[in-house]
Amino acid sequence: MKLGRLYGGIVAVAIASILWALLNRYVWDPGAAGFLSHKLGLKHTLEVPVWLTVLDVHIAFASIALLAGIINISSWILRHYRNAHRIVGYAYLISVVGVVLTSGYMAPYATGGRTISMMFNLWNLAWLAVTLTAYVYVKRKKFDMHRNWMIRNYAFCFTNLSIHLLLTLLSGVLGLEYVVAYTGSVIGTVILLPLSAEAVIRTIRKTGMGSTNHACGHSNDAVP
Repeated sequence: MKLGRLYGGIVAVAIASILWALLNRYVWDPGAAGFLSHKLGLKHTLEVPVWLTVLDVHIAFASIALLAGIINISSWILRHYRNAHRIVGYAYLISVVGVVLTSGYMAPYATGGRTISMMFNLWNLAWLAVTLTAYVYVKRKKFDMHRNWMIRNYAFCFTNLSIHLLLTLLSGVLGLEYVVAYTGSVIGTVILLPLSAEAVIRTIRKTGMGSTNHACGHSNDAVP
């Protein structure tokens, strides 16, 4: 697979993820009534206006992270706009923290109960750990490792899209009960996204274009 085609695919999926989140939140189900109707047996009182506000902030940070990722995985941006790459990187970092914090608020109300709530919290901790790892590598000027860990990091941005695609398959197509399907979708996402990231990294390595040399101002990393 050519790297330009891979990059185009990632951009398309990222934009689709943003558009789906925005349309679902503000057009198709602005009050999230359909989604909230499945949150039964909660141990904490759900204050819907507060929850919706946190959801809005969550979507905003997630969208920024997806857009920042699109920009910063481009080696063309890195070669020609090094400072912009760095600034966008910090914007991405702040957005990841914002997503994790808002997700932490919503996790106790997760569909599927305590098990899924704990999975979301562990997933968020893993995201922070991967983010810190990528940050440490770039500070140590190990740019190839930084790139690989940022690819792994960026995969987390597609959590929501992956869950709902799998949910559509399990519930809408296979007819599983919603909560069971949602639980399966979360578990499937936790497995599939890391595997997808590793597949991207392997694809880059196979092209022989996996070396990044920031010091000389050149980059042959993931994309054109």
